[in-house]
Amino acid sequence: MADSAKPVSTSRLARGSKVGAVVAAQAIRKRRTKLSMIGRSAEVRARLADESVIRAAEQVVFVLGNMKGLVMKAGQLLSLLDLGLVPPRHREVFQERLSTLFDQAPAVGFEDMRRVIEEDLGKPLEDAFAEFDPKPIAAASIGQVYRAKLADGTEVAVKVQYPGIDLAVRADLQNLGLLRSLMKQALPGFTRAVFDELRSSLETELDYPLEARTQQHVANMYADHPFITVPQAFPELSSRRVLVTEYSPGLDFDAIRALPEAERNRIGEIIYRFYVGSLFELAEFCGDPHPGNILLRADGKVVFLDFGLYKRMSPEHIAFEATCLRAAAEDRYDDLYKLMIERGVIEDQSMVSAEQVYNYVLSASDWSLIDEEITLTPELASTALLHALDPRLAEFTGMHRQVLPPEHLFSRRVEFWTCGTLGHLGATANWHKIAREWLFGAEPVTELGLLHRDWRTRKSLESPIRSA
Repeated sequence: MADSAKPVSTSRLARGSKVGAVVAAQAIRKRRTKLSMIGRSAEVRARLADESVIRAAEQVVFVLGNMKGLVMKAGQLLSLLDLGLVPPRHREVFQERLSTLFDQAPAVGFEDMRRVIEEDLGKPLEDAFAEFDPKPIAAASIGQVYRAKLADGTEVAVKVQYPGIDLAVRADLQNLGLLRSLMKQALPGFTRAVFDELRSSLETELDYPLEARTQQHVANMYADHPFITVPQAFPELSSRRVLVTEYSPGLDFDAIRALPEAERNRIGEIIYRFYVGSLFELAEFCGDPHPGNILLRADGKVVFLDFGLYKRMSPEHIAFEATCLRAAAEDRYDDLYKLMIERGVIEDQSMVSAEQVYNYVLSASDWSLIDEEITLTPELASTALLHALDPRLAEFTGMHRQVLPPEHLFSRRVEFWTCGTLGHLGATANWHKIAREWLFGAEPVTELGLLHRDWRTRKSLESPIRSA
């Protein structure tokens, strides 16, 4: 990665202009492509369409990737779910282009990143680390990750914020109108509440001291788990813009996707238990499920990374969600409707009926509410999200006009994003039977479930749902 790489732009005007340029360029490209097709043969039209889509994908990835911050976070969101940005025959190419935003984003030059490390730690790089590889091993929305070694020989991963990324985030927050315009081309139902939740999440991600303490807490909690592992963090070695954690090698998500079906299904169940199960079983959960945060260790344990977005929920709110999901799973329309009214989710009863509420919840969460084996795909995950948010779906117009309380936005996002990740894995399971462990207190029916139950028993972990 050359040291001459462009620094992160921090000007509100510059960043807003780039986002606006993407929005405008997409519209102009569509118009020009349409005009150029007049009189052409079907074969030529198809080729022009292919070239146009690929150029559009590359432009979006280039602009979003180089801008980092909230804009790149929006691009990562688009890469996880197939939201109909382009015609079906082009979606695979488009998603492949966008997926590079997870861990192959354009890097900032090492000398710029080195200055951040030395300024923050107050010492030369050579005094802070015995060895430091200048080539980043990952590049994400607000920072790059490097491999290094401490004086005692411990191998560590060092996450460093891009220079000026805090200013860039503030500039993005002032350009929310343009960012919403960009997102709405892909997802018309991307509401203000959802975007504001994403904004507050990114602000939390900038707090590396908090992330170090959080990751240390989660690593200690899962230290003796049979199939989940989290690298230890070193808060004492970290700072405002530098996060030092244990280096944990493993297969990345692309390599995991190439594994045999049985192994992918096993990993899928682990992912589901970690991201969704921990909410109902521990009252705390990681809020950023995506392929770039998952590795497979040589011993079969799944490594989970990145705890900048970590949430804790009150037992009362968790119990409400679990009660609603139980009602939907058992086809209790009226009970679900009453719960939604009492909680304030439904403010105007004239807009929706009990059956419409039931159908809405089922359409968004049926993969985990139906008692049968289901293979998750990107299309299934995208359909669930679109049913929940897209106002173009007339059958859910009434529900789209209701407002989900803020405390439930994050947990629902985690469910969608987990489904999207499992869709890219192509994992198959009876997700409902797994979920019954935390929703109904049922006995485990899988080998992993039995191991997980024994771990919970050893640690005397009580379900927050039962204590609510």
